[in-house]
Amino acid sequence: MDNQLLTTIIYQNSLKYGSRNALFYQKSDKSWTPISWAAFWQSIEDTAKALLANGVKQGDKVAIMSRNMPEWTISDYALQLIRAVSVPLFSSTSAAQAEYMLNETESVICLVGEQEQYDVAKTLFEKVPTLRKIVAFDSVVKLDDKSSSEHLSDFLKSGSDNNYAEQLKLVSADAQDSDLCSILYTSGTSGEPKGVMLSVSNFRHCVTIHDLRITISDKDVSLCFLPLSHIFERGWTFIALSNGMTSYYLRNPKEVVDAVQVVKPTVMCSVPRFFEKTYEGVNAKIARSSKTKQAMFKWAISMGGQRFNYLCIKQPVPLGLRIAYAIADKLVLSKGRAVLGGNFRFMVCGGAALSLDIIHFFEQVGIHIKIGYGLTETVASVTCFLDDDINTSSVGKIMPTLDVKIGDNDEIMVKGGTVFQGYYKKPELTAEVMKDGYFCTGDAGRLDENGYLFLTDRIKDIIKTSSGKYIAPQKIESLLSGDKYIEQITIIGSERKYVTALVVPAAVAFEELMKELGLEKMKKEYQVKELAVVEFYQQRINELQKDLSPYEQVKKIVLLPAEFTIQTGELTPSLKIKRRVVAEQFKVEIEIMYRDSQGKS
Repeated sequence: MDNQLLTTIIYQNSLKYGSRNALFYQKSDKSWTPISWAAFWQSIEDTAKALLANGVKQGDKVAIMSRNMPEWTISDYALQLIRAVSVPLFSSTSAAQAEYMLNETESVICLVGEQEQYDVAKTLFEKVPTLRKIVAFDSVVKLDDKSSSEHLSDFLKSGSDNNYAEQLKLVSADAQDSDLCSILYTSGTSGEPKGVMLSVSNFRHCVTIHDLRITISDKDVSLCFLPLSHIFERGWTFIALSNGMTSYYLRNPKEVVDAVQVVKPTVMCSVPRFFEKTYEGVNAKIARSSKTKQAMFKWAISMGGQRFNYLCIKQPVPLGLRIAYAIADKLVLSKGRAVLGGNFRFMVCGGAALSLDIIHFFEQVGIHIKIGYGLTETVASVTCFLDDDINTSSVGKIMPTLDVKIGDNDEIMVKGGTVFQGYYKKPELTAEVMKDGYFCTGDAGRLDENGYLFLTDRIKDIIKTSSGKYIAPQKIESLLSGDKYIEQITIIGSERKYVTALVVPAAVAFEELMKELGLEKMKKEYQVKELAVVEFYQQRINELQKDLSPYEQVKKIVLLPAEFTIQTGELTPSLKIKRRVVAEQFKVEIEIMYRDSQGKS
């Protein structure tokens, strides 16, 4: 696939596979409906012609704000075909954030999925001067007569004239792999989003290095459930379709466990939260089962563990253990794999750290997890496990063709075909992270003699949740600390299910509140634990953070009776909060906020 455009690869696949199914999507009754390879390519061309008919030119920016559906990927390829640029937005993006991104990119069209995204987009007409039209993928979206918007079915009709077919041939013939393909926004340390510019070549290199590292084929089946607006699923989808896989598109990621049982994928990319939830669910189910079933499960896992130990040291498994494992597998472990469809060859996991205990559990059950590390700026994967990497605390071996070295302060630096083109309209920020052709990741690590990367710290002060979402804590803290009832606040959420906060109340306002609630005679360490007080603060925070995306919003809080100080070690001399110190000193309070599943991931 070297030196080919992504669209060329899909066109060739459409000729090769023809009526074979390329994509599946769910109808309202949850049944899966196929789209053939021939129909897939035809839809790409039809969408490209409609874009041309609506005045989209080379280099124009078109926003895509939708949950996962085939129209997302079809539009993605169609934009490449006419040399335009996609601007992906999460389906839950707030109006304020969408306004910033569409204005900075001067987007001319906004493609939306469902009613929720349409309702956000229609508020942007008066705020984004370049925005000309909104196109809704879902036919049930109720359109506003006052807004320039239409359903995709009507939008496609505009490109039916033969003139656009000829125009498409001319435009697509000039496409280059150096063309800017997409601008993906990530959080910056100041809270201002940064648009990561990725070329067609960047994505093509992503496909190439994965072809060299992992074993996949057109016989594989993949489930697309992580947001396509995120680099991980986006890159994986290009890999899957370029290799002729069949891909199932799941709109609602919360239904993934049910979906895998029906779809029975063989490979899939996922994030730690998926494995954590599955692990928690299995253990909870076993805990509720009979003593006999618990003993049987414990024995089966023990057999899997003993076999796993031999695999770790790459030694032959003894015959007796092979027989015992086969029995354990038939009676117990295969049923565990069936919960995830039963057909997985491996699952790729990235976005945040996953504990070795969970990795080992899945390996014992018979599901191989390929851990990887990467960033939006590197089209995800910088590293990935080899097929026989099952017992390493590393984040995998450096991907083929990439050049990775360790710089000052142990910073991981990356050079290669997947490294981005820069931050859109932010040359100063680009210059800050590029050094001698290497991208400075902001993460600290070490390389061993075999090319395996070990993460040791995060230099940049960005939180990444266990679902792989990046969050700028300063942005949230700055927003919330302006409230008169809040003196200090620190955001928690690194590799956690959701965002929480430790809050120090502002003394004067807090005293007034205590009088209003009739709690003034109570000691402060008890006041901050009163349900009415906690709910009051949570409600104020909810109001202040309403314009944040859901994954950025603080789901739970703990109120602290005393301020952070230099003397107690929580503040630096310049009065900045030492996050690791705070996390250690208040680990009990933090764990309480994550003890149950009330918060949403």
